[in-house]
Amino acid sequence: MENAKNAANRASRFDIRAVAQVGILGGMAFLLMMVEIPLWFAPGFYKLDLSEIPVLIGGFAIGPLAGVMIELVKVVLYFFIHGSSTAGVGDFANFVIGCCMVVPAALIYKRRKTRRTAMLGLAAGTLLMTVAGSLANAYVLLPLFAGVMHLPLGTFVQMGTQVNPAITDLGTLILFAVVPFNLLKGVLVSVVTALLYKKVSPILHGTYRRP
Repeated sequence: MENAKNAANRASRFDIRAVAQVGILGGMAFLLMMVEIPLWFAPGFYKLDLSEIPVLIGGFAIGPLAGVMIELVKVVLYFFIHGSSTAGVGDFANFVIGCCMVVPAALIYKRRKTRRTAMLGLAAGTLLMTVAGSLANAYVLLPLFAGVMHLPLGTFVQMGTQVNPAITDLGTLILFAVVPFNLLKGVLVSVVTALLYKKVSPILHGTYRRP
């Protein structure tokens, strides 16, 4: 009976800590999302941010569901504090495509927590994010964004042509802007996550001891 009570208390403490960590990491991701970096090869509405780093760290440390919740906290904070110039379309896209990165990465790492599985998970997440981002932009996000903003879809192609003459239609916009954008983002956040995770993991797991 005592053992069961102790186990319940430990589980309760873990749940409280996990909820707090989701909130903290979501706040950190929101702050990173505020720092947007324009890219030379893509139209101005594609800006790089590194907000997936806290999301991936949380997904690795707490689990895939926590990663999704951190992603949600990040996007909700951004929407209500910063506002949206895309009527929420860009924010929804950020959430869905971010989940495509964190969920496979966290699921693969959860099965066996080694450096190799972490690398495999990050690679899988990057590839899925790139594929999902490309398909979503081509068939959902750009058409929806065009409708919301009352603009012809060709406007976005023209914006792409201005930075890269090879962009002449929707297909080349996806190929020369969206695909490299997501690949670059995936590689950058994967490298930084791999460098940081082992350093912050003891803090998140409550095993950190001061030297």
